[in-house]
Amino acid sequence: MYFELSRPYFLMLFSFRYAQIIIGFCWFLIAMAIYPSIWVAPSDFQQGENYRIIYVHVPAARMSLLIYIAMAISSVLFLLTKHPLFQLFSKTSAKIGALFTLFTLITGGFWGKPMWGTFWVWDARLTSVLILFFIYLGALCFQEFSANVASIFICIGPINIPIIKFSVNWWNTLHQPSSISQFGTSIHISMPIPILLISTSFFFLTGISFIFEIRRIILSFLGFSVKNQINLQSNNRKQVFFYTNNKSSKST
Repeated sequence: MYFELSRPYFLMLFSFRYAQIIIGFCWFLIAMAIYPSIWVAPSDFQQGENYRIIYVHVPAARMSLLIYIAMAISSVLFLLTKHPLFQLFSKTSAKIGALFTLFTLITGGFWGKPMWGTFWVWDARLTSVLILFFIYLGALCFQEFSANVASIFICIGPINIPIIKFSVNWWNTLHQPSSISQFGTSIHISMPIPILLISTSFFFLTGISFIFEIRRIILSFLGFSVKNQINLQSNNRKQVFFYTNNKSSKST
């Protein structure tokens, strides 16, 4: 079963059959989240309407962490098995994770500006997320030179994940602590629903982005292989043609 799922044929077949259905489901979730996030959820008594940026900021931040965890697992599997799909998964994860992390930093700046008076402070949470962004960029750079070195580098990065998660508890930071925990929520019950819907849509959109990017890479490899095969056959025909002409000229 493992070898069947790891074949490029299975990925190409799955993306052809179900990609449009998943994309439509993601847009449905986003549409379902727009109404409660704008018209149902009440305003915050301190931040006013500006707080509504959390409906995209928080899901993006969660995806940036989740993608890195998945990328680290994929890198470990690549080091153990040397299967090329794990390396492609890690490379694609670095691209998508860097975009989510950059989006998190930008939306966080716009969210913090009215409260902090500036778009950026060297806060523990913000700084650790910025380090995560540089780790993603470093992984992309190492991927261009060596997949093994990139995988080892990625496996070191998870040290930063708990720092991001618990920085608001370990240090005295400007960034507010988590409003949703295992003990409940400190915000109105209507607020977590859009966050959950958009987080789910981001999760599926990320999965589709993975599939499309890996599909593009596989098709580029296949196209390169076919082109080389055509060139090889063309060269062989030329050699046969020249050999036949030389042989006929010598016989005359």
